[in-house]
Amino acid sequence: MTNPVSERIKGEIAEHPVMLYMKGTAMFPQCGFSARVVQILTHLGVPFATANVLEDPDLREGIKHFSNWPTVPQLYVQGEFVGGCDIVTEMFQSGELEALLKEKNIPHQAAA
Repeated sequence: MTNPVSERIKGEIAEHPVMLYMKGTAMFPQCGFSARVVQILTHLGVPFATANVLEDPDLREGIKHFSNWPTVPQLYVQGEFVGGCDIVTEMFQSGELEALLKEKNIPHQAAA
């Protein structure tokens, strides 16, 4: 039996090169960790899609099982799970995130 939440997540990460599962929306993040990841992606000029886990309890639990990662936000690039806020922040600071975006052919601006 297929899990509808898993199927939804697979579809979203296949459809959107950069997909962020977060609390709130890009315009109105509802937790500091989600806000920080949005801020990093926006700073890099990365086009990204979001899903608000607060609007859907099944998604909120399902994304944790899908990635085997206990927290939200969760960032996917070209279908690959990158990590949560701490990992994305560390990758941004070290330049790894930019390197990953370049490697995956995701349009972005160089970090200043």
